[in-house]
Amino acid sequence: MKVSVIGGGHGCYAAAIEMVEKGFDVTLWRRDGNALQELRQLGYLVVKDAQGERRIQIGTHKDQLSLTDSLTEAAQQAELIIVPLPATSHDTLADQLGPLLRDDQVVFLPPGTFGSYLFHRAMRKAGNDSQVAYCETGTLPYLARKHGANKVVISVYATRLPTGVFPSELSAHAFSVLREAYPSVEPIEDGLSGALMNAGPIIHPPLIMMNAGPLEHFDAWDIHNEGTQPSIRSVTTALDNERIAVRERLGYQPSHFPLANHYASEGEEWMYGRGAHGKLTDSGDWRENIDLHSHRYMLEDTRMGLSFIVSVGRWAGQPTPVAEGLLSIASAITGQDLYAQGRTLEMLGLDSLSLAQMRSLLTYGIQA
Repeated sequence: MKVSVIGGGHGCYAAAIEMVEKGFDVTLWRRDGNALQELRQLGYLVVKDAQGERRIQIGTHKDQLSLTDSLTEAAQQAELIIVPLPATSHDTLADQLGPLLRDDQVVFLPPGTFGSYLFHRAMRKAGNDSQVAYCETGTLPYLARKHGANKVVISVYATRLPTGVFPSELSAHAFSVLREAYPSVEPIEDGLSGALMNAGPIIHPPLIMMNAGPLEHFDAWDIHNEGTQPSIRSVTTALDNERIAVRERLGYQPSHFPLANHYASEGEEWMYGRGAHGKLTDSGDWRENIDLHSHRYMLEDTRMGLSFIVSVGRWAGQPTPVAEGLLSIASAITGQDLYAQGRTLEMLGLDSLSLAQMRSLLTYGIQA
């Protein structure tokens, strides 16, 4: 299978490495030409995980990783396109990718914040009527951090990836392709169900808002270790309960992958399996300097992710007071109206749809 990985972040390098190691024909696209050239000159990627440290050669042979700065090349040759990029990159990328896609391709957004609809809409606006399946899941398939230009450390691999497809009528084909790359994917109802599995807007906003003092005082602070205290966990649980209530209001079925299972040593296995939180904190890779005005936990998980949950709750008639409160605090910290800037149903032009119209859209996509 031909696979293209789009982007140069932590998850992008991890995905490219895993796909090469699984024997696929893999191309990595980066917009940053200088970074791509540096990687080409280095000649290899280094990965370190529980299996040890090893190299992935860069080149044109079957067992090597190909590099390109041509999005056209990366898109048109691939059966599976993996986009492990933050939602803040979606608008521009969707417009660029939309005209290039063809029938039967699968685009994987881990996670998506309803990017599945945004990419589909951009393709249709470009006049492209291809049958492309956009899939989104609840988290990156990896807890990973880059160390320098060509090394990535993967602390944990996902063991369960609840994944929805937009439009859902393409689900059978999408999962037949996606499971070759990620056997851990678990089919759920549709793209909106997938968007409401996104764990980032549940984990990160309480951690950064309630650790704002230490984050601004210390040079580096681990919000997942010292910053995860019982009072903060209580807020996280209440926030997650709101997400689950929105899902239930829309008729989505369990498992809702409650975040409490991420921290528990027993019970239902969460997306990263059991004991993942301990592996994350033990790695030390999340002791970092988080600028509350510019970090992705604010710009993506709060501004876009929390706004999306609040907007779906308002549309469905399901209150989300904790999410709205955290979003208000974040807006006060940044001095900006983050809901107005967020990825909301209002911004997407979907807030006036009835439930029946929304279900039709989720099933069939945008019809001519």
